[in-house]
Amino acid sequence: MTARDDLLDLLVEDARHTTADLARMTDLTEDEVEAALADLESEGVVAGYQAIVDWEKTDREVVRATVELNVTLDRETGYGDIAERLARFPQVKTLRLVSGDYDFLMEVEGSSMHDVSIFISEKVAPVPEVTQTVTHYVMTTYKDRGVALNDDDDDDRLSVSP
Repeated sequence: MTARDDLLDLLVEDARHTTADLARMTDLTEDEVEAALADLESEGVVAGYQAIVDWEKTDREVVRATVELNVTLDRETGYGDIAERLARFPQVKTLRLVSGDYDFLMEVEGSSMHDVSIFISEKVAPVPEVTQTVTHYVMTTYKDRGVALNDDDDDDRLSVSP
């Protein structure tokens, strides 16, 4: 494993590590860490830094949905073209080309189920290449990008004794 790999693993674990922390954990100098991070960012390997938020613990209403999309391609339009068009929408948080029963897996967010439904029906479904959408609303998130959420030890199941 290279120093770059070590840096990437540490950033995925916690992007708030300081360059001094990263240097100490990788046996690199702070200057080497800063140069490596600058290279990773300029190459697009590190595309951003984000917090993982447990929206259920906030006052803000955030509705998340996973949408399966089937598409039909033609000679002029490829998966990349469709992805580029869909990724422009701010409601689209993640878009992946996948194998299996559908072509794309899209994660969207809105302020209500109605907002998400309107977005899918008025912006996504009318895209000419989209032949089918199946929307799954997220009820509860237990783990997000490797981080466990809702870490409460409360077991809401009723105990039953024989």
